[in-house]
Amino acid sequence: MWAMIQAAGWPIWPLIIASVVALALIFERAWSLRQAAVAPPGMVDHVLLEFRHTGATQDLVARTAEQGPLGRVLAAGLANIKSPRPVMKEAIEDVGRLVTHDLERFLSALGTIAAMAPLLGLFGTVIGMIEIFGSQNASGSNPAQLAHGISVALYNTAMGLIVAIPSLMFYRYFRSRVDALVVEMEQQAIKLVDFAHNERR
Repeated sequence: MWAMIQAAGWPIWPLIIASVVALALIFERAWSLRQAAVAPPGMVDHVLLEFRHTGATQDLVARTAEQGPLGRVLAAGLANIKSPRPVMKEAIEDVGRLVTHDLERFLSALGTIAAMAPLLGLFGTVIGMIEIFGSQNASGSNPAQLAHGISVALYNTAMGLIVAIPSLMFYRYFRSRVDALVVEMEQQAIKLVDFAHNERR
């Protein structure tokens, strides 16, 4: 591995750093966007069951808010459960926007790495080409410099693609994952709103 890094030259280091950052972001988002962490199945039913028995107490609101992003959305609804339906929905939507922003955290950085890595690889390729041209002189060519220039060009091109392709794949996957989770939370929140106002009628 070290021999490959040496052969690729100094332009490979920004790509190595980008690959480490991308890997860390992928693991972090994969852990944070789990269904059980964001919108556990059956959570709204459990909250509604407690609401039937105790009402919208401060303790129920606080405990619900501690149960992840969906819990924060449902807690906003519980805190405004005696308000008119439009007011309750607006409170839920306000919290929902904040929750969505949190779910999308780091995705722009991952997308930037996916777009930037091929350009960094191209930069390394240009550096390698410069070395290749520099190996030519009036007395002939310098084989060692020529070989090193070719190595720099090819290794950086390959590394740029190796970093960019998985980063782009996970970026698009996480974007679709966030969209699906937001839809799920919207459905659960609407269920709470409908239940609350059916109870009042």
